[in-house]
Parts: sequence; structure tokens; C-alpha cells
Amino acid sequence: MRFKDTTIFVTGGAGFIGSAVVRHLLRDTSARVVNIDKLTYAANLESLPGAVGNPHYAFEQVCIREGESLRRLFEKYQPDAVMNLAAESHVDRSIDGPGEFIQTNIVGTFTLLQEALRHFRSLPSQKRDQFRFLHISTDEVFGTLGDEGLFTETTAYAPNSPYSASKASSDHLVRAWRETYELPTLVTNCSNNYGPYHFPEKLIPHMIIKGLAGEKLPVYGDGQNIRDWLYVEDHAKALTLVLERGVVGETYNVGGRNERTNLHVVETICNLLDHVAPSSHGARRNLISFVTDRPGHDRRYAIDASKLEREVGWRAEENFETGIEKTVRWYVEQQPWWRAILERGYATKRVGLKG
Repeated sequence: MRFKDTTIFVTGGAGFIGSAVVRHLLRDTSARVVNIDKLTYAANLESLPGAVGNPHYAFEQVCIREGESLRRLFEKYQPDAVMNLAAESHVDRSIDGPGEFIQTNIVGTFTLLQEALRHFRSLPSQKRDQFRFLHISTDEVFGTLGDEGLFTETTAYAPNSPYSASKASSDHLVRAWRETYELPTLVTNCSNNYGPYHFPEKLIPHMIIKGLAGEKLPVYGDGQNIRDWLYVEDHAKALTLVLERGVVGETYNVGGRNERTNLHVVETICNLLDHVAPSSHGARRNLISFVTDRPGHDRRYAIDASKLEREVGWRAEENFETGIEKTVRWYVEQQPWWRAILERGYATKRVGLKG
């Protein structure tokens, strides 16, 4: 089995992408997984069914900004790899409160790099050769595209939001720790993820939940902003392949080759909801409304994943049509998961309007 006798730290393992990585590692590999998560508002241990009690799983509630706590974990578990998925990631929230994004995404990554380097230097030669630090980032660091073209690994960074700027900074730190200190790092930049266990503030779960409730479906601007959509379980598989086969010091773009406008995404959700959970109030497309656009809203993202496909051997298993249907059905069938979030006080209200 893959990752036999290997201990992997997954930071942010109770978040959306992090939990998909943990589920994949526990289900499909022999890795020992240590989930390190601060448990912010968007984290949810209920996204890890079956993890508790699994002898290959441990959870530690620790913030990646806490250097001494991280050091204790490195000494306790002696990991062979770190997958850094801990991040503040909601663009609208970064507009309202950028400070937390600076602290977690930049200071937290710096602290984690320092403790990983300390651990790496303490390892015997053979263990050092095997150690890896994989930093998971976003295509938003590249800014916005015109009507044509794709982001590649050599695209210049041009972040346009506090969130993407903080992630760009963390990417540069990871590169610098490789070049200066020879920490064996890799970086991935992914397109927009979607799928089960996605926190309700993000576009797709937000629209599904509001559509089920018969509430207005607010679409930013004219709805023609384009994203490349990646099913989260495909992303999790890509990340473990990069950890296993990727070349130290390289970056890899992960994308689904599924460009869709935001309006098309919302209309597709409406159609699926009408089929899976019909409403007596008529077609849910009638709920769509257009609202003031987000400040600095990038127009188009699109990933060229050729390098990942060629060098690592990854292929997305889901296209947008199959993935979005699975996602809508999951939210319809697993309502206790997201209703518990709403009952804890999360309000699906608009944020990110400050100029």
C-alpha cells in the first residue's frame, strides 16, 4: 500500500480540502495521519466520518502560528511529510478583515516552515532524503485572465485580493525556505474546488442551501465571471500523487478543465435541485437575483494542468456535470451536516462589500 510506515501531518485537516485529503489518505493508503487544526468557524470534525478510533489517525487542536506547540508535535510524531492546507480562504471575509489572513496564511506558514526545518535538520540522512513539505495554494495568486489563455506554473504572480495576496506571500516563503535552507518543498496551485463537506459560505453550497430553502440566489455582478471547477476528491488524489512523485522545488497547477461562468453554475444547481428536490413554488431559476459585485472581483481563472498530468500521472475523474450532480445530491441527502452549522449561529449573509 502507498505511504506504508509513513506519518503525514495534514494541517487544516478539518477544513474542506484538508478533510478530503484526510479521508483519502485513511481510505486509500497506509499512511498514519496527524490532523492539525485550530478549529476555526469553517472547520468541522464531522467532515471526517470514521476517523475517530482509526489507529492510523490522530487529531491535535493546534494553530500553525503556535511555534512551541508545533515543535512538540514534530517531536512526538516524527512526521515524514507535511501537507500544509491550513488557511483562511474566503475572499469576501478577507475584504472585511484582512488581518486574520495575514496572520494565518503568512505568519502561520512561516512558523510551520521554521518548525519543519528544525525537524528536518534533526533527521538522519536517509530520513532527510525522504522528507517532504507540500504547500497547497490557489490559482488566485496569478490574478485574472482575459478571454483567452491559461495559468501555467510560470505565470507571474499578480494577486488582487487580501486573500490571494496572503497566499502569494506564503508561496514565496515556501520557495525561499527551499532555496535558502534546502528544505525539500513543493507547491501546488489549484482552481476552485467544490464537493461534499464544503462550508456554506462558498458559492456552490451557498446556492444549494438557499435553493432548498426557496430563498433568493444572489449572483455577483453580471454573473459572467469564469472559474475552472475542480471536484475536491480529485484534488485530494492529485495532492497525494504530488507528495509521492513530485520533484522537490517544483510547483504544479491542479485544475479540472471545467471553465464555467458563475451564472451557469447557479443555473445548473437550480436545474438539479428541481429534479432531485422539486419545489411547489416552481422553477428555482426564478430565485436568481443579481447583486453588487465584489470589490476587485477577478474576471476569469483557468488552469493548465498539463505538467501535473504529464509528470505525476494524475487525471481528474469527474467532469463538472458529474461532479456537480454528486455534490447537489450530497447536500440534499446530508442535510444534518450543514443544518448543524446553521444552528450553531452561522448566518448566510453577504460580506465583503467594503471598498
